[in-house]
Amino acid sequence: MDTLTDLVDPAMFREAMSRLVAPVHVVTTSGEGGACGLTASAVTSVSDRPPIVLVCVNRKSLTNAAFKLNGSFCINTLEGNQQGLAEAFAGRTGLTMPERFALGSWVTLATGAPVLESARASFDCRLTEVIEQGSHSVMFGLVEAVRVGPNDSALVYLDRTYHRV
Repeated sequence: MDTLTDLVDPAMFREAMSRLVAPVHVVTTSGEGGACGLTASAVTSVSDRPPIVLVCVNRKSLTNAAFKLNGSFCINTLEGNQQGLAEAFAGRTGLTMPERFALGSWVTLATGAPVLESARASFDCRLTEVIEQGSHSVMFGLVEAVRVGPNDSALVYLDRTYHRV
């Protein structure tokens, strides 16, 4: 093994990661770079004072540049019955971005990023820093507004499939 990329077989790494349960989110943005979104599970809280979160976006994603240019994003945590929305924003349905947004009811809060009205929780963020790491951009956001929705079931991703919990 000569390089860091040779440490672990990528297929084995992806298989091991598929064994971790993760909430499912639709992360959105709007502005000069256009309105767009993606389905993500690589989302976490960083700090509560000040409130900071991060989301990891594949650098090859068409949405990556829009998030950076717009300078804001909203993390919308999905309800258990929103698998169709997750599939659409993951790009698995062939829908255009406007067609994806037509699947939900959206509002805006502080930053102008689309906020899903039926989300369990939404975190409206101003982009504060981007760190390029491996295949992804790690985007840090200062949470400027929060919206709490219904406290029903949640949508999670485990073993490469969606589950309601």
